[in-house]
Parts: sequence; structure tokens; C-alpha cells
Amino acid sequence: MLAHTNTQQLTKVVIFGVGLIGGSFALALKKQAAVKQIVGVERNQNALERALGLGIIDVAGADLAAALDGADLVLIAAPVAQTEAILRAIYPHLQAQTIVTDAGSTKADVVEAARRALEDKISQFVPAHPIAGRESNGPDAAIANLYQGKKLVITALPENSPSALNLVANTWQRCGAVPYYLNPAEHDQVFAAVSHLPHLLAYALVDQITEQPQAELRFQYAASGFRDFTRIAGSSPEMWRDISLANRAALLVELTHYQAQLQRISNALQHSDGEQLLAIFSNAQAARQRWSQSIESAEPPPKEGGD
Repeated sequence: MLAHTNTQQLTKVVIFGVGLIGGSFALALKKQAAVKQIVGVERNQNALERALGLGIIDVAGADLAAALDGADLVLIAAPVAQTEAILRAIYPHLQAQTIVTDAGSTKADVVEAARRALEDKISQFVPAHPIAGRESNGPDAAIANLYQGKKLVITALPENSPSALNLVANTWQRCGAVPYYLNPAEHDQVFAAVSHLPHLLAYALVDQITEQPQAELRFQYAASGFRDFTRIAGSSPEMWRDISLANRAALLVELTHYQAQLQRISNALQHSDGEQLLAIFSNAQAARQRWSQSIESAEPPPKEGGD
């Protein structure tokens, strides 16, 4: 199910978290003249002032009642562990016409948090996850074209109205994203494998090297292969701590599978089994090439970033 883009201008959008994800959302909407006013809410006052100075937001929302008054859409672009607290804070001020969505990388935990926090207003919450990012953080990392051609996964709730779903899908389409739909459990299983585990591995490798003798010498000779593999270890540690814990059940399953694969490779090395190594490497190469061809036909390859 793909929504059709609505060109009607929104009156007010409120964004919790004005860094890379929220800031890029704001810049994309501004570029398309899709909203009259963007209000930013941020626990980091320096980041809020920077976003205001860069023109990412129009107003710094110090008072939640005033910030939410007349809002069409609220985007929560903060670390997933903050979602429930934010939803509880906005609940008393959430007007009937306002739709709330998020950009979290996990969905089952977010849905549970939303049900606890919003109770009778749960129909106004549409969970979503834009599959885009960069390893840099904060308002200065925000770019207007971050979501161009990227997938936007919506994990709709049974309570969501068609109009609520269309508002979220249409707004992200104005940012250049392409809406897709999964249920929360499917989403978390998929992204444990293709996003959360790779981030965990990148962090683990860099951390492991720092603990080795002559770590600086090793880093001195690291080149493009190391750079490409570990690029996403430059992402926000706080965000990825929260994601890892939020999706720990699915991530542990994927980590167990990966450990079994590493054991296969270790056994092949111990027994000088070149045929086994070649079979694993060849299968991986073929799968990687198929994936690369399919994704490049759908969207331009990213120059940097995680998701």
C-alpha cells in the first residue's frame, strides 16, 4: 500500500530531537514548502539553539502546551529509550487533530510504550522508521536530501485511521521517502539482521582493536576495507545502546547465527579447508552482488551513514 503525495501545506509540525534525523526531516519539508511552521523540542539546549540558528526550526518549543497547540504532526526523532517519557509529556496537550509518529529503529518496544503512555489516544500514534542516516550527529549533520529515494517503514496499528496513515506517509513522501508497511515484529526481526547486528559488529571490532597491543600501529595501517566495514561505528553510541537493548531478543538470535558462522570459518581455518572458505565467500559475494544491483536500481547508493 503506497500513499499518494498530498501537496497541501501543513500548518505546524513539532519535532522532538532536532539532530540528524529530525533536522533532516525539517529541512526536507522546508525545501518543499510543505509546512508553515516547524517547532523544535530538544533536551540539549545548545542543539536547540544551533537548529534555530541554522534555520532548521522556526521556533524553540520551551512550553509543550504552546508547542503542540494547533499542530498537525509531531515527529519523535529522539533515542528510542526516551519515547515513552516524551509521549507521557505530550499526552495532556495532544489535540484531536494531531497525529504523532516516530523515527525509531525498533518498533515493538515503541508500540508498547505508546500504548502505556497514550492509552485512549493510541489511534493518533503511527509508528514509523525512515531507513536513512549518516554517521555524524546533531543539527549540523542534517541535510535536506537525506531521505530522497529511501524506504520509510510504517508499522501501522489496528487503531490507526486511514487519514492518520496517509498523513504520515504523505509527509514522508514530501521528504522524498518511499512508504512500505510491516508489522512491528516483522520490522524488528528484519532490522536485527540487516542493521542492528552490523552496527554491533562494527562497534565490537573497533573496540577490540583498541584493547590490543600496538593498537595505534594497527589503526595507522588500516585502509579502505577497515574504513568501509567500521564506518557505522561512528554513529551515536547512546542511540545504538538503546536500539540494542530495545531489540535484544531478535538481536541475540541473529548474534547466535553469526557466532555459528564464525565458528564454521574458524574450523575451516584450523583444518586449512580452502574449499569451505571458498564456498562461504562465493555465496556471500553472489548474494551481495544481487542485493547491490537491486538496491542501486531503486535508489542512489549512499555516500555515508547508517540507519
